[in-house]
Amino acid sequence: MCSSSAPAIRHEAKMAEGLLRSMAGDRFEVMSAGLEPKEQIEPLAVEAMQEIGIDISSQKTKSLDLYLGKVFIHHLIVVCSKAEAHCPVIWPNLLDGRRYYWPLDELSAEAETREQRLAHFRKVRD
Repeated sequence: MCSSSAPAIRHEAKMAEGLLRSMAGDRFEVMSAGLEPKEQIEPLAVEAMQEIGIDISSQKTKSLDLYLGKVFIHHLIVVCSKAEAHCPVIWPNLLDGRRYYWPLDELSAEAETREQRLAHFRKVRD
């Protein structure tokens, strides 16, 4: 889960979702959501994931409201600092309280060029 008020954060959460789906196979049902979901995934995040054979281009951003109190969650992984600060501490239907904070690097405002942005997404991926 992630906040997406910063332009790149939603992409890092989608990258994490794609990576976990790839690694976990059918052992987990992987879902992701944001506090403020946006419409489109950054093409450079898609490109970085395609470099390792994972296609996230068809993933959709979703709101936290879609899941909060409606779906049983076994593990809640928060990947950005804003979501950690603003996500409900008590998550209805979170089994055994398995809530993790694994912050991913956020895209720097200084990353202006295509290569700088792609390097960021590669770093997050790796």
